[in-house]
Amino acid sequence: MKKEKIEMKDYGAAPFAVDLKAAAEQNENYRTTLWTGDHFQVTLMAIPPRGGDIGMEIHHGNDQFIYLVDGVGHVQMGKDKDKLTVDRKIYPGEAIVVPDNTWHNVINAGDTVMKCYSIYSPVKHDHGVTETTKEDAIDQEGPLEGTGE
Repeated sequence: MKKEKIEMKDYGAAPFAVDLKAAAEQNENYRTTLWTGDHFQVTLMAIPPRGGDIGMEIHHGNDQFIYLVDGVGHVQMGKDKDKLTVDRKIYPGEAIVVPDNTWHNVINAGDTVMKCYSIYSPVKHDHGVTETTKEDAIDQEGPLEGTGE
């Protein structure tokens, strides 16, 4: 079966059905918002190989779910930035659940681009955000939450 080509855009709050794995595989941007509703948001991410990461950060007011589609990741998390309680590799088909007010970082531990999708509740990013690189994301949205980076 041939996979459909998915247009990389934010489909807003309209009813929407999509193969999220295929969308994540097709995404080439660091972050692309795919669907932004009133109560949650779906983003796609492509993290560069050999140590690319999202950066150690903390969200205030958002829970986050990250599902790894392709590549090998390394996740670190904890309520205290200096005492991380989760420190492990993740593989395709595995998920990361980041509760509100939890420090976290996801690092690409492999030699290929790591592809994932992320669900934020409530909405975290502006509707229609497309960021080609982590640096582009920081330029558009400011420093990572909880850091001066």
